[in-house]
Amino acid sequence: MMNYTHHNNALTIANVGEIVRLKGWVAKKRNLGGLIFMDIRDQFGITQLLVRPESPIYSEVSELKNEYVIEVEGKVIERESKNPSMNTGDIEVEITQMNLLNKAEVTPITISEQDNLSEEIRLKYRYLDLRKNSSKNYLLQRSMITQSIRKSLLDMNFLELETPYLVKSTPEGAKEFIVPSRLYHGEGYALAQSPQIFKQLYMISGFEKYFQFARCFRDEDLRADRQLEFTQVDIESSFVDQEQVLGFGEKIISDMFKNVLKKELPLPLLRMTYEEAFHNYGSDKPDLRYELHIENLDGILEGLTIPLFEGKTVRGFTLDQNPLFTRKYIDKLTEIVKKNHGDTLAYVKNEQGVLSGSVSKFMTPDLVEPGKIIFFVPGNYEDSTNACGALRKELAKDLNLIDPMKESLLWVVDFPLLEFNEADQRLYARHHPFTAPKSVESLKNDPKHAIAKAYDMVWNGYEIGGGSIRIYQQEVQNLMFETLGFTQEQILNKFGFFMDALKYGTPPHGGIAFGLDRIVMLATKTDNIKDVIAFPKTQSARDLMMQSPNIIDEDQFKELGLKVIK
Repeated sequence: MMNYTHHNNALTIANVGEIVRLKGWVAKKRNLGGLIFMDIRDQFGITQLLVRPESPIYSEVSELKNEYVIEVEGKVIERESKNPSMNTGDIEVEITQMNLLNKAEVTPITISEQDNLSEEIRLKYRYLDLRKNSSKNYLLQRSMITQSIRKSLLDMNFLELETPYLVKSTPEGAKEFIVPSRLYHGEGYALAQSPQIFKQLYMISGFEKYFQFARCFRDEDLRADRQLEFTQVDIESSFVDQEQVLGFGEKIISDMFKNVLKKELPLPLLRMTYEEAFHNYGSDKPDLRYELHIENLDGILEGLTIPLFEGKTVRGFTLDQNPLFTRKYIDKLTEIVKKNHGDTLAYVKNEQGVLSGSVSKFMTPDLVEPGKIIFFVPGNYEDSTNACGALRKELAKDLNLIDPMKESLLWVVDFPLLEFNEADQRLYARHHPFTAPKSVESLKNDPKHAIAKAYDMVWNGYEIGGGSIRIYQQEVQNLMFETLGFTQEQILNKFGFFMDALKYGTPPHGGIAFGLDRIVMLATKTDNIKDVIAFPKTQSARDLMMQSPNIIDEDQFKELGLKVIK
């Protein structure tokens, strides 16, 4: 094989006259009046090659087909017809030697940016799909973002350390993947949902600044921004308070903006309480690229008797009328409201002093400005606000309220520590049971209203990072477990090793975890997380390329001490 001199995006007019050696795939070949023009592609780009009819390698080159792997040597010449859309569009290489390294059958998908293939086909042949520049560039950006984050953390003297994947099952929170043990029948491990306990154990062990690009596993239903396995930038530090952790987070993300996206991110980021975010935007991850605050509409309705609203909180929006607001469109919005726990969607329009809409007969024209439409969402406060949050996002998308060039980053702080589940009448940790309360007294005396020392970073309506200051005193951790309904026996069984560790001089500590996949998705302006993962699963949790999950051999089950249920 030849020793290569350049990658396929590196040659410019300054290289004219040089003898170069290149390698890659045949991307395209054209025979124009005897002259053969051929594009050769590698990871870095494309170079056009030229072969004349009198060349001794002409017949050999004539036999090449798309996706054959070749290496060539030739002379850089200036193009007669330049191509400004290519980095190497000013030159071409007239080749004098060519070695065929490998042939290729006709590919089942076209390596083209205009292939319009279904996601299923693209993922089945993902190794071919990744040859496309658009697909490849997502992963190139991912690598650059990863290195920027790593450099920021190393510059702040964090140590890159590892934690186990096979851990003890602690069925709180997301569903776990269970790995049966071959050595101990009836027992097993869980794949780590996150390195939470281990990073806290690092703090107890005296490693004051830890980070890791951790693989995490959660057996959850998939969606556009979630996969069964994902990468988390996990960060923990001792002797810190909340503001210091937020400072770490801001530096990491602002460095990434500067180094990779070539944008300045104004600091410090806006802080917003959970209560404020939920009240005004119906979400704990508000997108602030557009206004559209949720309104309290009880004032407009004061003195009116509308059966649909009796005894309920009514929230919603007042908007300018728009041709989009047809009956069919409002029916679509109504389904969104109901899907998100709102009772229904009512509305009234004022068109030149004449009211229309589902509740217009109960109202008078002076209550609605001319040219306006009011959307009403009745229900209890929590459900109506939540439904308005979903409605807000749909309206912003359909009314083109979002400026795609704008970036909205903020911190949401002061989350509820716990949440009450009506179905089983018990409290659950809002984040996880190791999150410190702002007040231990509130955890003791009024746990339903206790506030957490927890924080999320939100980017364009997506949570990209979340963390907390941790509980570091054994008695407070025990109180938290008891508040969650655990008996002392359950605490000992599930977390005995951790409770023991807390006895031996645990420092105050806290941290944050960033979702790398989601950060890359937002940075590259795609709305599908599968684009930025090399080999993702489909929405139905299948790997179409490897054809998994697949049937496990019965002998393997027997070796694990498991019975096959058919």
